[in-house]
Amino acid sequence: MVRKLAVVLLLLAAQCSAHVRHHRVSVYRAFPPSHSSLVAQNIEIDRLGLPRIQTDAELAELVESGDLVPVMETRSLKIAANLPKNRRYCKQWTWQFLQDISTHYYAAYDKPLQVNSAVRTVRVQRSLTHWNHNAAPAHGETASSHLAGLTVDIARRGLSKAQIKWVETYLLNLGEQVIVEEEIQQPCFHILVRGNYGKEL
Repeated sequence: MVRKLAVVLLLLAAQCSAHVRHHRVSVYRAFPPSHSSLVAQNIEIDRLGLPRIQTDAELAELVESGDLVPVMETRSLKIAANLPKNRRYCKQWTWQFLQDISTHYYAAYDKPLQVNSAVRTVRVQRSLTHWNHNAAPAHGETASSHLAGLTVDIARRGLSKAQIKWVETYLLNLGEQVIVEEEIQQPCFHILVRGNYGKEL
C-alpha cells in the first residue's frame, strides 16, 4: 500500500512539473521571435546601406562622425548598469524613439523604462553566442541587428502585466516603423527602429 501511494505521488509530481514547464513556454507575447523577423531586420539594414560594425575601432569612428548618437539617461529612461559605456549608442532616429516611448510610459506610470542593450560589434556578438544560445549569430541573413546601431533592448523583467500590455500596444500602434521581438529567456523587448521612424506619425 505504501509503495502504491509513493508511485501515485511521484506521478502527480511529474504531472505538476510538466504543467509548470508547459506554462512557462506558453507565455503570451504579442511579438514572438521568429526566423522571418530576423531576416526582415537584416533586409532593413541592407536597404539603408548600413555596415555591420566589426570592432571597437569602427564603433568609435561612427561615434566620432556622428553616425551614432549617445543613449542618455533621463527622468523617464534608465540604462542597465552592466551595459558598457562604449555600447550606449544608436542611430539618431532610434534615440528619438527611445525618448518618445519612455516619455509616454513615464506619463502613464511615473516610472522609467530601462535600456538593456544598444549597439554591438561583431566581436561582442560572437562572444554572446558562446554562452547565450538564444543570441542571434554575428553573420548571415539572421545576424543580430544590434550590429548596425538600429536596435535597442528594453527591459521586460520587472514590468507588471498591465505595463507589458502598455508597451505592446504602443509598439503595435507604430506599425511598420518598428520590428519587434519579445524575448523571454533574456526578458526584453528587442526593437529595431526603421529608418522611416516618425515620418508616418
